[in-house]
Amino acid sequence: MNIRNTIKSMNPENEQKKDYFLIEIIKFTIMVLVIVIPIRTFVAQPFIVSGASMDPSFGNGQYLIVDQLSYRLEDPKRDDVIIFKFPKDTSTYYIKRIIALPGETLSMSEGKVAIYNKEYPDGFILDEPYITENHKTSDTFEIKLGPTEYFVMGDNRPQSSDSRSWGPLDSKYIVGRPFLRLIPFSKISVFPGR
Repeated sequence: MNIRNTIKSMNPENEQKKDYFLIEIIKFTIMVLVIVIPIRTFVAQPFIVSGASMDPSFGNGQYLIVDQLSYRLEDPKRDDVIIFKFPKDTSTYYIKRIIALPGETLSMSEGKVAIYNKEYPDGFILDEPYITENHKTSDTFEIKLGPTEYFVMGDNRPQSSDSRSWGPLDSKYIVGRPFLRLIPFSKISVFPGR
């Protein structure tokens, strides 16, 4: 008796489809590794605002895309809204506004901010149109910033944990600035907070 081993031959078209699918998966994976991950890590990253410290400029739950590249090419400026790692817990991110720059002296009296620097040795009162009557405080203090330190505060001063309570922010903690506000749709904007 003759026993024959038979092997079913696969359809060559099915084999080609499987090979094509595998090649596409590999291409997609390489694209994610080479393009998407570096962009997300070094160029832009999504963040969701949590809390009321930046009301009315930024509200709780707003979805932002943060530009992480600009501050590698230029220094942050006064009035810029920035995203940074909280110095006392770098796994937490904060959003605040830059009030004073490295090397400046800042004084606050009855809620008004005065800045002293080389250009204005006698000081000037900071114009803060983003602060509403409900968001002012009567803080009084003076501080001199070091060569890499920024003074940051929330626009909603009574509700903000900022440089008034935990000190100046060193530049090494700055992540970037909001580039796009995507949610809520009614407030979609480019470079929000200006």
